[in-house]
Amino acid sequence: MILPRSFYFGDSRDVARNLLGQILVRETEEGVASGIIVETEAYLGTRDDAAHSYKGKTERVRALYGEKGTAYIYLIYGMYYCLNIASGPDGEPECVLIRALQPLEGMDIMARRRGTARFDNLCSGPGKLCQALAIDKSLYGADVTQKGPLYIVKGAAPEKIEATPRVGIDYAFHTKDALWRFIVAGNAFVSGAKKKRALQNSPQTIDENAKLL
Repeated sequence: MILPRSFYFGDSRDVARNLLGQILVRETEEGVASGIIVETEAYLGTRDDAAHSYKGKTERVRALYGEKGTAYIYLIYGMYYCLNIASGPDGEPECVLIRALQPLEGMDIMARRRGTARFDNLCSGPGKLCQALAIDKSLYGADVTQKGPLYIVKGAAPEKIEATPRVGIDYAFHTKDALWRFIVAGNAFVSGAKKKRALQNSPQTIDENAKLL
């Protein structure tokens, strides 16, 4: 079942938690690629100085002022895309960043796009998952509550969730220490230090010598 628009209403921190365990699906001519969402971050719009929409409406963030469940996609470092889903209370330009997936379908497609054979490295970061699933600005404004090129379907809630500060927002004076990054506890596919710790007890690799991007 595709998650309905109502799923994305309410406190974006709750939406970010509730997205863990759900399944992100990307359909292309190459086939279907999907993964279980294992890491998210909440961005609270005009209440959050880390949010792109903190200072109000611009052309860049127009998707956040539309329907909830709309894809907001932007480029970082001039080369990596990041996927966010519009969320939050009605009228508020908030979103949830999808930071990592546990690959589920189309792993051969993902590996080809990513140029790596490491299973745990296919989608273990926001730029990596967008590359693996061929998500770019052409999907800006896509409705993920309808079947199409990009949508999210119901999965299973994780047993345990951990909350940490968000990544790469040292510029946010007021909210940089807020615990608005959410991960599936112990999952081997999350990004950064939590991933490394989880991998100590996990064999989820295909090629230990493959290049990390």
